[in-house]
Parts: sequence; structure tokens; C-alpha cells
Amino acid sequence: MLNTERLILRRWEDSDAESLFEYAKDPEVGPIAGWPAHQSIEESRNVIRQVFRGKEAYALCLREDNRAIGAIELKLNGHTDLTERDDECELGYWIGKPFWGQGLVPEAAREILRHAFEDIGMTKVWAGYYEGNDKSKRVQEKCRFRYQWKTESVDVPLMNETRTGHVSSITKDQWQWDRLVEAARAVWNERRISDYVTCGEVSAAILSGTGRIYTGVCIDTCSTLGICAERNAIFNMITNGEQEIRKVVAILPDGSSGAPCGACRELMVQLMPQKYKEIEIMMDYAKERVVTLGSLTPEWWIG
Repeated sequence: MLNTERLILRRWEDSDAESLFEYAKDPEVGPIAGWPAHQSIEESRNVIRQVFRGKEAYALCLREDNRAIGAIELKLNGHTDLTERDDECELGYWIGKPFWGQGLVPEAAREILRHAFEDIGMTKVWAGYYEGNDKSKRVQEKCRFRYQWKTESVDVPLMNETRTGHVSSITKDQWQWDRLVEAARAVWNERRISDYVTCGEVSAAILSGTGRIYTGVCIDTCSTLGICAERNAIFNMITNGEQEIRKVVAILPDGSSGAPCGACRELMVQLMPQKYKEIEIMMDYAKERVVTLGSLTPEWWIG
């Protein structure tokens, strides 16, 4: 079972048939996703027993009553035509019409992506939608899937027709960078603390060796007491008992990302003298340009 702020994602049960039918019978829900509207509660029960039995198939339920209002699934190798790899899968989802426009599917999708990458060892998640299914397209855009290709005349066997299909994907590495940027932007807030101190013009986030994210902001003073956002984030990590850095991103005053200064690089080198060259730095998030600290600091002055 998986949980979000508003949702529970749990295994399907026979007792969900009535709720499933209530939403799956709507002709605006299934056909646009490639499956016909349900015609009876018994049909919905058979779908639960025969279709929703995948290892990573979940009923999408509101926390307030645990009632199934939609479905979400990671279709593993053997149950998707988008990959033949065991460490990749396909994301599928739908939700009942009364719950459209509330951001519930993106909320569920973000949690199941976390589950895919952190819990079950996926390295890439694929997703597709048919031409005209703008709601599904927006879910993938909100979750930062990267568009891959368009295919004409895709068979839709349950509807006895062909359509134009679109495919997107997101890798574990991309997902980690997205989370880091989101965390850094969450603390990015330029403000004046006093007549002598300002902060927040630059923010930073680092991914630690255990997969945790630590953030920090720059603090500027009228003397030399200030500190860069990257070092602030690193000290936050050290305060919490960790010392290994995997990834670093800094959000600059104009909202772009960029390289750490010499002092921040030196701290990272001294912190990880044997492995510092492996630390990844996001140079340009918009273009997804990443370099290693080793390429920025090829030779260290010690040794």
C-alpha cells in the first residue's frame, strides 16, 4: 500500500466492483484511454479479477473513505509493449470523472514513480497516451516525463480501431534531478534579514549517499561571514550524520542553474578526497546538461 497527502493506493478487492462500475461505466472515461465503458457490476468484478491482478496494480482511493475512484499501475516487463527490460516498466492510470481537475492523478503518479525508482529498482518508466487525450498528456507533463515519439495507426484492440499514439518516459536519473530542483526552488526566496544580512538569492539542493535531499540558501553579510547555498546544504547534510554527496544543483538569482564557486568545490573535494570526481553537478537544468566535479576540478592542489 502506498500513501499520499490525499490518497491511498492499495490492492484491488472484489468488494470494489460496485465503485469501479460507477466510474468505469462513464463513456468519457474508458474509451479515450483505449477500453470500452463497463456494462455491469459483474463486468467490473471480472476486470478486478482478471485485469487488475498485476503485481503493481493499485486501486486509487481517497484517504477519507478508502473507496476506489480510479486505477494506477506499473506494467512490468511482459505486460507492456514499450520495453523488454526487467528494470523498466509502463505507467497507466485513470480516474472517475467527478474527480477530474483536482490534481489527484499527478499526486498518485508522483508517489508511484517514487515507488518505482526507490522500492522496486526501476531505471526508467514509460507512459503513453492517444491523440486527443489531453488530460493524460498533462499528467505526464506535470510529472516531467520527456516526450519520445509519435506513432501513427496504433492498434487499439479493445476498441477495434487504430489511433495515433504518443510515448514519453522518465529515467531514475532525470527523476532525481527533478526532485533536487524542486527542493531547491522551494527554499529559493530572496529576502533581507537586517540592514547587514540578506539571504535566499541562491538556493541549492544535494542528493546524499543514502538518497536523502538536503537544501540550503546563500547568506550574504557586509563582512566575510556569509556562506554559499551549496555549502549551507552540505553543512545541513553533515549535521544530519551524512558525508557522501552524489548530486548538486544550485538555483541562481535568475532562476537558472549553474556551477558552484571555487570554495564550494574545495569543500566537496576535501569532504570526499577519494571520490569527489564522481559528484555530479547540474550546469543547465533546462538543457539537462550535467558535468562531474572531476571535470570542473581535474587536479587538486593537495597531493
